[in-house]
Amino acid sequence: MSEILDPFKISQHQLAEACKIKGYGDEIYNALCVPERFVEVKLTMKMDDGSIKTFRGFRSQYNSARGPMKGGIRWHPEESASLVKALSAWMTWKCATVDIPLGGAKGGIICNPKEMSNREIENLARAYIRKLADVLGPNVDVPAPDVYTTPQIMAWMMDEYETIVRKHAPSIITGKPLPIGGSAGRSIATAQGGVYTVREAAKDIGLNLNGATVAVQGYGNAGSWAAKILQNDFNCKIVAVSDSKGGIYNKDGLDAFKAGLHKEKTRTVVGLEGTQKISNEELLELEVDVLAPAALENVITSKNVENINCKIIAELANGPTTPDADNVLFEKGILVIPDFLCNAGGVTVSYFEMVQGYYLYYWTEKEVFTALDRVMTNAYRSTVDHAKEYNTYNRMGAYSIAIERVIEAMKLRGWL
Repeated sequence: MSEILDPFKISQHQLAEACKIKGYGDEIYNALCVPERFVEVKLTMKMDDGSIKTFRGFRSQYNSARGPMKGGIRWHPEESASLVKALSAWMTWKCATVDIPLGGAKGGIICNPKEMSNREIENLARAYIRKLADVLGPNVDVPAPDVYTTPQIMAWMMDEYETIVRKHAPSIITGKPLPIGGSAGRSIATAQGGVYTVREAAKDIGLNLNGATVAVQGYGNAGSWAAKILQNDFNCKIVAVSDSKGGIYNKDGLDAFKAGLHKEKTRTVVGLEGTQKISNEELLELEVDVLAPAALENVITSKNVENINCKIIAELANGPTTPDADNVLFEKGILVIPDFLCNAGGVTVSYFEMVQGYYLYYWTEKEVFTALDRVMTNAYRSTVDHAKEYNTYNRMGAYSIAIERVIEAMKLRGWL
């Protein structure tokens, strides 16, 4: 039987396994296995050269039992309906795992913003909101930035929504620039939250992070900031990082900040002085203490899982490990911090941003991170405890918490 690689089918497979562990029957699985609403829109606009181009956009609203739905908007040439649905499911379980009163959603547009002008990007952002304004709102569904979307794009989207409803609505979008209602700490929240879980995992296995070796696959926002925080705050040794063009390695450690500056100048980490080039595949198989896949889904599979040689896997990316690989990692005794726990710092601080927007009072970065630390630490401890209770791996521990909370909310509402 071939390995499952379709993102939405993976999410359904994981859900089915979690329902089995919890003793839930088919009726519960069927109530949770598909989105409440999935919308596909056509976005046609005039480009700078006068040509007319049509884009496909999506919004998957998975479950609203615990509160307004929440999830980012991804712009990518390989975006797909399946991936958007899977990510909306994982957002549902993510919000429930860290116990914030939100449901899960996700959006996307099939496009390549790297090939577009600022005017074209702004027009596409506004067109997306015009098409979906009826199904969005501060108390309905709140988007946020994700792959290739930025605080500026969020600002345009918020402005378009406010133009339509003819009133201010700062909590319609999170991840906004600070001057128009963004939250301090939001830009590095995913990485910061992930680091808090790495700290807790290191305690569990008796790993001293001072001098611990770290490899980060994917040097975007989450990956680069995780490397910088681990290096700066915990004195970890960052031995390898990578991006879509390849990776770099130095067994004695490299400077995460210099790697970031090099990427800003050259658009890749490859070529940083004092490092040797390696492939993304080679990075994943390095002997390190902490491996942080922070890029794409399905990078740890049945094909390479036997070669994974680390103590902790911190899944800053969504869906980096397939179900087949999960079982092998558990058998090998590698501690996996599952994606919808490890990378939940972003949505948690987005929730904080919503709260601040509701009552127009904004917190300091220290206040944000103190609250984030508390949320992430509690969620990590609950996940590990549930995994031990059911003698399973941490992903199923997180699922057992999440689906229990979602089902309870659905029952209280009379949906089940």
